[in-house]
Amino acid sequence: MIGIVNYQANNLRSVANALKAIGAEFFIADEPARLAKATAIVLPGVGAFSDSMTNLRRLGFIEPLQQAVRVEKKPVLGLCLGMQLMAEKSFEFGEHEGLGWLQGTVEKIEPNDQSFRVPHMGWNNLEHISPASMLLQSIVQPAVVYFVHSYYFKPVAGAEAVVTSTVSHGLTLTATVEKDYIFGCQFHPEKSQQAGLLILQNFVEYTKQHA
Repeated sequence: MIGIVNYQANNLRSVANALKAIGAEFFIADEPARLAKATAIVLPGVGAFSDSMTNLRRLGFIEPLQQAVRVEKKPVLGLCLGMQLMAEKSFEFGEHEGLGWLQGTVEKIEPNDQSFRVPHMGWNNLEHISPASMLLQSIVQPAVVYFVHSYYFKPVAGAEAVVTSTVSHGLTLTATVEKDYIFGCQFHPEKSQQAGLLILQNFVEYTKQHA
């Protein structure tokens, strides 16, 4: 059973509707204690990094999330800002500590060509898809998905292997990450039509095998 983390800073309804559309079993984790009942976790996110981390702390989600992911090794999927929260830190409006599940930082998008506007908003094609990616199994090019972001995850030197696909927007940006049972999408799969639903389905199937 997948638990969707409700920390009052995310697009729960669209994520829940997408999981419902693919027949996944899930519940909304309105309280931190409910994460103990989840076999896997989805961490959505919209808005600012610092505000989201503040909400996670204020609502008491940090320790249960660390217990579930670091100790119990439950599969987790971060969506958009939810993926960024898994980094060690973010430089969005200052310097802010993240959950630390991925070695890297969240940096501002600064295109080499000023014709590319920030935020990176709209449909774009996934590139350099890793053939070993679990999340992107059976994805057929062109794989066009929906982005809305001004910052992106940048892995530290030596940890680039976590990046399983990229997207171009005046520079190369991380689109998806995978590290063991930790997964992330910078785009919104719940808004990315059939490609997005397939990605969510791949995660759901993985959680069943992992259980």
